[in-house]
Amino acid sequence: MEEIEITSWVTLDAIKKKAEIVETVGNLQTGHSMSVFCQIEEDYLELVYSDAAANTLRRYDDKDEFEAALEERKEEGGEAPYDEDHEFEEDSEEEESEDEEIEAGDEPDNY
Repeated sequence: MEEIEITSWVTLDAIKKKAEIVETVGNLQTGHSMSVFCQIEEDYLELVYSDAAANTLRRYDDKDEFEAALEERKEEGGEAPYDEDHEFEEDSEEEESEDEEIEAGDEPDNY
C-alpha cells in the first residue's frame, strides 16, 4: 500500500469523479472521516476524507489487499455485517414455545 497526504477535498473529489466507486464507509455528518473505495483502471484506491486529521489517498497493490482494507474500515466504523442468524434463532425458539402452548390448548400468557 502507498499513502499520500492530500490537502484538499477538491482534489479527492476530482479523483472520485473519474473513478468507479465500489463502496463508501463512514459519514462526515455523523463521524470524523469517510473512506471512498474506488477503482481507476488497474488501481485500487481509498480516498479518505477527514475533518479531524489529514486527508489521504491510499493505493493498494492488489484486489485482495483492497478488499481486506475495506472490511477493516467497516469494522472500525461499526458497519461490518451484523450476524442476524444468532438473533433469529433466539426469536424462533420463543415463537415455537408460544406455538406449542396454543397447540396444547392452553392460552399463551400474552392473550
